Amino acid sequence: MTEPIETASRDELRALQLGRLQWTLRHAYENVPLYHRKFDEAGVRPEDCRTLEDLSRFPFTTKQDLRETYPFGMFAVPRDRIARIHASSGTTGRPTVVGYTQADLDMWADVVARSIRAAGGRPGDRVHVAYGYGLFTGGLGAHYGAERLGCTVIPVSGGMTERQVRLIADFEPDIIMVTPSYMLTIVDEMERQGLDPHGTTLRVGIFGAEPWTEDMRTEMESRLGIDAVDIYGLSEVIGPGVAAECVETKDGLHVWEDHFYPEIVDPADGRVLPDGDEGELLFTSLTKEAMPIIRYRTRDLSRLLPGTARTMRRMERITGRTDDMMIVRGVNVFPTQIEELILRIPGLAPHYQCVLTRPGRMDELTVRVESRPDATPDGRELAALIKNSIGVTAAVEILPPDGLERSVGKARRIVDNRR
Repeated sequence: MTEPIETASRDELRALQLGRLQWTLRHAYENVPLYHRKFDEAGVRPEDCRTLEDLSRFPFTTKQDLRETYPFGMFAVPRDRIARIHASSGTTGRPTVVGYTQADLDMWADVVARSIRAAGGRPGDRVHVAYGYGLFTGGLGAHYGAERLGCTVIPVSGGMTERQVRLIADFEPDIIMVTPSYMLTIVDEMERQGLDPHGTTLRVGIFGAEPWTEDMRTEMESRLGIDAVDIYGLSEVIGPGVAAECVETKDGLHVWEDHFYPEIVDPADGRVLPDGDEGELLFTSLTKEAMPIIRYRTRDLSRLLPGTARTMRRMERITGRTDDMMIVRGVNVFPTQIEELILRIPGLAPHYQCVLTRPGRMDELTVRVESRPDATPDGRELAALIKNSIGVTAAVEILPPDGLERSVGKARRIVDNRR
């Protein structure tokens, strides 16, 4: 069950991409003042794009561009054609606002439906959506994609963990869509209530909105008896559904390249890197009407690989972000590296925070991590792994189960107290 474009030849796909890219560049240049100015400053015009490789001549778009044009300066269609608005939380400044025409919403539902089908979902499945609803794109994106596939949607949203468990037991869903960190919270609650996580009807978990590791996949699959697959997206590009793993391979996320064109660049100098090299992930929308996005710098670190289950290229699981990288005494450290080491130690649970302080002249890192029930792990083992594997000295604080505050959405992995 695939669409013809998912298995089309690379030549067919590239021809489709070029035509859509040329339209997008014209649409952005003619209707978004920021792009008109940025193209002119870079000395390029839409007609200069004759091949896909010519895209590298065009300027980047950053989150700062979206904040500076707040609220509606990035929209390329009249206000009365905007069917829906979403926005980021704005916790670090002005929120980034995104708009959708009805055609954009239809395309978004299509790519999320494609993602759920690639994960093993089928029409008639019950889908428990525990992503947050509202301005955050996760809940509604998952909701309408599942409906488009022909599934029965259970729109629970986030929070009320005891109720999540009760509804999973009572409504018997086949699929759950949620952040991986909150899924672990739900599993912990099942066990607290004396329920066997293997006894649920769930067979597929579609997890996104935050980086997670292969060890985390193993943890969830073993504790729940499900297939755990990754989905990727960000509101600036569309929301969830930009890329997704296929359940038959679980070897990276196939980018839906007929709608989103990916690039990998060197985070330092912006130079385009060849497929296979790790760098910062960029996306250019190919079919969006309300808010075309050109070479958007996601800050996510990944690499592009050839397709396997689909013709479209895969992006490797996100290894970290250029803006959540911790620099501790000159060493670059990502939370996902810490997570991988935590999951090597049987007595530690995958609930943790990295706390940065500067009591004197030097930065110090403390990893606060929970123990598993009835376990008494020694923090020195994790400290030694961090030192030997990453090359940085870290203090380790072992907390009892439920010692860290739970998040109902994205987990807060870094607490920076240096300021």
